[in-house]
Amino acid sequence: MSNGRFATLATAGGGLGIVEDGALAMRDGRILAVGPSREILSRFEAPQEIDLSGRLVTPGLVDCHTHLVYAGSRAAEFEQRLAGRSYAEIAAAGGGIGSTVRATREADDATLLRESGARLAALIAEGVTLVEIKSGYGLDTRNELRQLTIARRLAETHDVDVATTLLAAHAVPPEYRQHPDAYVDHLCRETIPEAASAGLADAVDAFCEHIAFSAEQVTRVFDAARAAGLPVKLHADQLSDSGGALLAARFGALSADHLEYSSEEGVAALARAGTVAVLLPGAYYMLRETRAPPVESLRRHRVPIAIATDCNPGTSPLTSPLLAMNMAAVLFGLTIPEVIAGFTREAARALGRLDRCGTLEPGKRCDLAVWDVETPAELVYRLGLNPLHARVREGRWLPH
Repeated sequence: MSNGRFATLATAGGGLGIVEDGALAMRDGRILAVGPSREILSRFEAPQEIDLSGRLVTPGLVDCHTHLVYAGSRAAEFEQRLAGRSYAEIAAAGGGIGSTVRATREADDATLLRESGARLAALIAEGVTLVEIKSGYGLDTRNELRQLTIARRLAETHDVDVATTLLAAHAVPPEYRQHPDAYVDHLCRETIPEAASAGLADAVDAFCEHIAFSAEQVTRVFDAARAAGLPVKLHADQLSDSGGALLAARFGALSADHLEYSSEEGVAALARAGTVAVLLPGAYYMLRETRAPPVESLRRHRVPIAIATDCNPGTSPLTSPLLAMNMAAVLFGLTIPEVIAGFTREAARALGRLDRCGTLEPGKRCDLAVWDVETPAELVYRLGLNPLHARVREGRWLPH
């Protein structure tokens, strides 16, 4: 590929690493080199050359936090929130996660594949080449593993890479409502080991919050994950400072997600642990929150910042990475380079996959997004316009 503007995201000091009038050489789905066209074209003889006509090329987008395998709708709850009811109030009345659990348990596999596939297709249409998919709407071993199996099948039916995360510690299911510790025991003894032994989970996540699980309960879940050889992630400090960032750091979590109420101490701990902060502006927007994540603190402590859609039925029914990028800039004050890095390099880091994707460097998979824009800012600036020209997936050109 030649005659393009390549945002390599490979500069040591951050930034986009733009190569003007650039070219990229690849073989067998791997990047061989990226650099000025004259240099690359003189080094490599290609059986096929693609003229990019000046288009911008970025790494394929990485959506590192989604819950897109589910059934049902929570539009009625959205209407209730508009009328003034809080997320916690709706959950206490039997709505929230519990309502999606009921719908998901009742849905057959064909329904889950069809409905979830449509959501995944929307992400792919905006340049995503790697997506994380969590469980968390089964809340029993059979249905949690069924969600993860559906996620694996979606990777086979859609041209995208999928990382799966077991989020059985998402909420206490109704059958354990009076015995939440017994449910945690069940997860540690059965669900986590079975997901690991079946090869269905790439990581384990939990929701540490006053409406979900305590730090002590999450500690038990993470101990079980560690025993099963699985890395961890955490929904942390979304609604209160529950010590989630500190807990994520203690376990060396791949990422701590949300973080609206994280303390300075928690942010410093994330920095020491090398944990990525995943910011989710869709949930912040839909819940009409007023406390934004501590972006200045994250910058000061040099915590890597990723961004994701948080695609889910209740608090972020968002299937547009481009809109999530705009929200991160407008609502959280992130810069253009931070936003684009947040959906590529840092998102790959949040999934433990930076060694294979997220930047344009020799040896990495040739997963690209080719955009009909003149400047990187246009990817973040426009609302409702999708400028994707093509995706490149393991070296295969996939026109939009």
